[in-house]
Amino acid sequence: MGSRVSREDFEWVDTDEPHAQRRREILAKYPEIKSLMKPDPNLIWIITLMVLVQLASFYLVKDLHWKWVIFWSYVFGSSIDHSMSLGIHEISHNFPFGHHRALWNRWFGIFANLPLGVPYSISFKRYHMDHHRCLGVGGLDVGIPTNFEGWFFCTTFRKLAWVIFQPLFVIFRPLFINPKPITYLEIINAVAQITFDIIVYYVWGIKSLVYMLAASLLGMGLNPISGQFIADHCMFLQGHETNSYYGPLNLLTFNVGYHNEHHDFPNVPGKNLPLVRKIAAEYYDKLPHHDSWIKVLYDFVMDDTLSPYSRVKRLQ
Repeated sequence: MGSRVSREDFEWVDTDEPHAQRRREILAKYPEIKSLMKPDPNLIWIITLMVLVQLASFYLVKDLHWKWVIFWSYVFGSSIDHSMSLGIHEISHNFPFGHHRALWNRWFGIFANLPLGVPYSISFKRYHMDHHRCLGVGGLDVGIPTNFEGWFFCTTFRKLAWVIFQPLFVIFRPLFINPKPITYLEIINAVAQITFDIIVYYVWGIKSLVYMLAASLLGMGLNPISGQFIADHCMFLQGHETNSYYGPLNLLTFNVGYHNEHHDFPNVPGKNLPLVRKIAAEYYDKLPHHDSWIKVLYDFVMDDTLSPYSRVKRLQ
């Protein structure tokens, strides 16, 4: 139960990430994939509906007993919030309004951020682009855990704690790895979020506010869907740093499980990623993939050979 993992450091490589090469090969063979690189306006209505559903849930929990507030924040609110975080991921790629209306996407991201309670949409956009341009590069890709995370969270119990509090590491890790100057949009994001939180407190009370914040913590921590965070780039098999998942939870996560396809073609919205796999099946069917995000969480916590160090880390 408390044994330490055997890995002592990240898997350092000095090679380019494989997605660019595969993208070139696939586009040369299947140029029709370029037709899938277009906005998805349906995201506007889907994400707006999700915001309204969470607002309704804030109202419904305001007079419940505390045990039911926490219960529903985990059973219902956490799943909506995790889904919303991946809606914000779609927004960061400018899919709702297209690249020619980039600022509209930023405003929409601030709106989508509101039910999560913590401002992060604008900052996520800035750091997520680094994740795509510099996958695994130390000091640039803030998706790579810090050396402290790899060293400390190395036993079964500590890895479980790392999974539970993963949202905190996602939020604060950039400040240690690659801090960026604050932009005016980040200030607007923060002011809008704090104002919204205050309104929730004064209109519906402390239980609605706690429900909102607990749902975000639980949704991106110990939730079956949060296995996605680990599955995406944890190296379960040597040499495979990006992993796809083709199970039913993609319906709740804008197909983010199609992660090899997403990194190969980051300009293709989530709804079209299954078509990418279908068109270029000979490239993707041979790659290992996950069948269950719940199993990913279990294996990560219980397997002594896995830890936050189980990542490819590239030299700058």
